[in-house]
Amino acid sequence: MRYRRFGHTELQLSTFTLGMMRCLASPDIAVETVQQAVARGINHIETARGYGQSEAYLGQALAHLERSHLYITSKAPPTPDADSLARSIDTTLATLGVNYLDGFAIHGMNTPDHLAWVQDRQGCMAAVWRAVDDGRIRHVGFSTHGSLDLIQQAIATDQFAFVNLHYNLFFQRNEPAIALAHQKDMGVFIISPADKGGMLFTPPERLSQLCAPLSPLHLNYRFLLSDRRITTLSLGAAQPDELALPLAIADHDGPLTPQEQAILRTLDDQADQTLGSDRCRQCYACLPCPEAIHIPEVLRLRNLAIAYDMTAYGQYRYRMFENAGHWFPGRKAIACTDCGDCLPRCPEQLDIPHLLRDAHQRLNGPNRRRLWD
Repeated sequence: MRYRRFGHTELQLSTFTLGMMRCLASPDIAVETVQQAVARGINHIETARGYGQSEAYLGQALAHLERSHLYITSKAPPTPDADSLARSIDTTLATLGVNYLDGFAIHGMNTPDHLAWVQDRQGCMAAVWRAVDDGRIRHVGFSTHGSLDLIQQAIATDQFAFVNLHYNLFFQRNEPAIALAHQKDMGVFIISPADKGGMLFTPPERLSQLCAPLSPLHLNYRFLLSDRRITTLSLGAAQPDELALPLAIADHDGPLTPQEQAILRTLDDQADQTLGSDRCRQCYACLPCPEAIHIPEVLRLRNLAIAYDMTAYGQYRYRMFENAGHWFPGRKAIACTDCGDCLPRCPEQLDIPHLLRDAHQRLNGPNRRRLWD
């Protein structure tokens, strides 16, 4: 295991963090998973108020561990008032059985309203700063599924010591936010790089062949670990045996090798060859859409399905549109009215309405919700 400085918190965190969102099969399995993660060198464990029984299970595990060797982070959603968040912080501490948190994150800074709430001096952050003043919270950050612009605005408030955000080999839109966080000496925590990064524990055969002799999961982790601006990656193990594969890479954090760089070029060439002039380059110039379709994300999922046969992943994500609220905003592509508003703004001159219909045909199916909805 390698350890990295978590921005100006000065905490030295393991390059993998145990995320507790999926660790819910039973209290015994959760305790064993935490214990084995710690034994393998993980020193940062992250949970949230809304992750089912996660905080309670982690509290049971912590009762058997030496706290001085561990860093614990929990999260709670933003609120328009301070009192409700104050109660949430108290409940978290009591459920975990601890008297302080090393990290506390505003969970799901996803909308302009959320940003306004944390900028209101009498709003929810007043409860957070009281908990900082009395020692119940050591460091404050935020997690986000929001737009790049909103993430950068939240970072620019200078209220936060760390940020939890999505970024991986197949979704690099948030790179400027990582650059800004690094400039401000913030810790950078990457959310769900394996699952939401492409369901890489179960990759399609075509993607596996393109990444050979590495696995797609290995390559994605190496892409992230080679970036020294990133502190730690979330590992959402549901049980102890899911720790082994990711942690086999935990000390491989040097620059990308010539072989790894060649595989990345192969993946890019494959996308060019299979998508041709229909490849969306993810510039986001097509937004906003009058029908609230998240055009770049729809076309990103189409790119991945066609180039790498990541259709199952595309369906998994696409079916969350219209079913996950501000956690995954946007309407399905079938809402396109052929208004043409996006066409003159596309530098690739894509036939966006046609591509949206094609994406919907490939990816639509039974609706999905987020795990906690």
